[in-house]
Amino acid sequence: METFTGRALGRHQAAAVRIGFGLVWLAYLLREWPNRRVLYGDRSPWSMELAQRLLADDGAFTVLPWFGGRLWFELVYHLAVLAALAVLLGWRTRASTVLFLVTVLSLQNRDVLLGDGGDNVVHLMAVYLVFTRCAEVWSLDARRAAPGRGGVVLWALLGAVLAVCQAGDFSGDSLTWTAPAFPYLGWAPLFWGLWAVAGLWWLLGRLWPAGEPRAVLDALANMVHNCAMLVIAVEVVLIYATAGWYKVQGSRWQDGTALYYPLHLDYFTPWPGLSGLVGSALFPVFLISYATVALQVAFPFTLMNRRVKNVLLAVMMVEHLGIAVVLGLPVFSLAMVAADAVFLPTGALLWAAERLGRLRRRPVRAP
Repeated sequence: METFTGRALGRHQAAAVRIGFGLVWLAYLLREWPNRRVLYGDRSPWSMELAQRLLADDGAFTVLPWFGGRLWFELVYHLAVLAALAVLLGWRTRASTVLFLVTVLSLQNRDVLLGDGGDNVVHLMAVYLVFTRCAEVWSLDARRAAPGRGGVVLWALLGAVLAVCQAGDFSGDSLTWTAPAFPYLGWAPLFWGLWAVAGLWWLLGRLWPAGEPRAVLDALANMVHNCAMLVIAVEVVLIYATAGWYKVQGSRWQDGTALYYPLHLDYFTPWPGLSGLVGSALFPVFLISYATVALQVAFPFTLMNRRVKNVLLAVMMVEHLGIAVVLGLPVFSLAMVAADAVFLPTGALLWAAERLGRLRRRPVRAP
């Protein structure tokens, strides 16, 4: 119990997950920047009227219908880019992870027909990252010597914006205190609760940094972080387990031809020559199809053995990178690689960080 409340477990894994998903969402937004209006804006085939009718049924959160129009959409889209960059760099992470959550939900719930599976992973991890202490290492927050006044100004500004959105009629049912379905709480308690806790944290740090109330808050933060990391790990296990067991029931996976068909579809062949080369090798396709099912089904059981888990994790990451290149699913593949980082050993992460640091510090020789 002392370990669970005394320190944040998996700090480096949490930072790797934060960096990974910040990079995935940022890369996606920048890649689709020329097509943003068609995907989520005023030129989308899924009109705002259709989106509002669906939102009225499922109660999903998005801020895009608040004002409508291109100007509001452009503001939200570019705020999403800035939030993803802030999460990637670990700048004011308590606030940037909340903005990251808001922008991810706003854009994805605007058109639920988009995505390749990776959007669902980003959707879930955006929620979980809010409750982690993911900026204790490898972040600008960790390098900051003192909190400074910038955090207080940002906290007050976000509180004022939230109050205006709460009081304004334009927010509709997005910021209600209660909800008709489970868990019967709206989004307002979450946002106001996070805002109040951040203010209390700063106040106790200034007035009573060594007092018992601050120690209690620190212990609660560690508990919430550790629970969130556990939920992330369980989520990854469930993704692989359900995917593997559903594949077992499929006839194409049973006869080993499941990979053959997407390799001959135009939608999944960004490199026709490479796809044709891989698809023509029938025996390797058969082996890869069977190996994929075996790896996904076996993954939850390998967690009991660290060495086997690390080897299997490396194989699955390589497989995801192969899916990104051969089948043209970069968002899905990179999102799964970022989620897999929760199981990476700390030694491997520190080794990779050291190597990257050496490359960054290496002097550039003049020709």
